[in-house]
Amino acid sequence: MTANSFKMRYIVTPRYLPKPSKRRPGDPLTPGVKFIVAHDSGNPGSTAAGNVAYYARTSNDESASAHIFVDDQEILECIPALTQAPEKAWHVIYDVPSDNQLYGYNANDAAIGVEYCYGGKIDADEAYRKYVWVLACLCHSFELDPAMSIVGHFFLDPARRTDPVTGLATSRRTYDHLLRDVVAEFGICSGDAHRAPPTFVTAPGQAVAAARLCIRRGAPSRYAERVQVVSPGTMLPYEGWVTDGEVVNGNGNWYRDTNGNYFWSGGVRQEAL
Repeated sequence: MTANSFKMRYIVTPRYLPKPSKRRPGDPLTPGVKFIVAHDSGNPGSTAAGNVAYYARTSNDESASAHIFVDDQEILECIPALTQAPEKAWHVIYDVPSDNQLYGYNANDAAIGVEYCYGGKIDADEAYRKYVWVLACLCHSFELDPAMSIVGHFFLDPARRTDPVTGLATSRRTYDHLLRDVVAEFGICSGDAHRAPPTFVTAPGQAVAAARLCIRRGAPSRYAERVQVVSPGTMLPYEGWVTDGEVVNGNGNWYRDTNGNYFWSGGVRQEAL
């Protein structure tokens, strides 16, 4: 388990629940980490700190738990996953068959559960950035394929659960967007330039920035390094575009300039050459 060579954008803070307790029995994930389950808190406006504090107060009242809670302020690990050897958490009921069919294991025995906090005063964009990053970091740390190793709770337990779809919808994202963004973030933070390259269309032209606009290095994503911020009215020559970059407000089209950097098409207006 290592984060070596992975870009550590954020800090994962341990705030462990007491053990042994119903929520944290202290048992290891004996087969190792085989996949990741994406959840949301199901409680709009509740923060990562608030959820972990509630789990701690009720640690012997209920068994339901998760490893990590993410909001716009912090990433809190209440059951070890990244910061110590991973332990079991009770985040998916045992009598659903999908986890075994997909991965060969029950989620509680072999998966990390990550909760997305949303709604209320939580900055949806920043919480989402942290959520995407920690999912990618988990894939890197446990040598999992980010395109295949993340599954939504709703997919495993469709009769009872809608997470993380419900939480993501409040920040204008979809589950499919999440999976694509994790793959992109994994590639950026691990330096894996060969993973899921965008489809490039060669068609030179020029555009004009309609607002302050970030130019991103090497990838069509807000997670890529920002190399420049241009002012409204700036002329931006480009050599073509991709249609499968990070989706922002429903738009995944990004232009690539002559330096190989990207800018989002939603922030410009087209100009004739």
